[in-house]
Amino acid sequence: MVQQISDAELEIMKIVWGNPDEVTLFPYIMDGLAARGKPCQKNTLIVLLSRLMNKGFLSARKVGRRNEYTILVSETEYQTAQTKNFLDRIYEGSVKGLVSNLILGDLLADEEYEELKSLLEKGKGQS
Repeated sequence: MVQQISDAELEIMKIVWGNPDEVTLFPYIMDGLAARGKPCQKNTLIVLLSRLMNKGFLSARKVGRRNEYTILVSETEYQTAQTKNFLDRIYEGSVKGLVSNLILGDLLADEEYEELKSLLEKGKGQS
């Protein structure tokens, strides 16, 4: 099961997930946080990265004096787990309840509604 992570940890993971390289280095994360307008102190980042490793999101390999961080939980895996958690907590597992709320609450743009409708029709035909 994928654990919950804090908003600060999620910001770090978004940077790591967005890195096209297989491993991510500390300076890349520091620069990414600064670029997002969320600069972080070195020691704070070290603590947050340690937490992410303890939660099983990242692994680190020491190369000389630096760590190379590797993803253990993909962005898709995390999103799926969080979506399921949200559905269970808020809608008691009912996808219909969520979609109804999006439609009736006027929370979807017309384009999003048509895309969702198309996805549902495609999925229905694949059964």
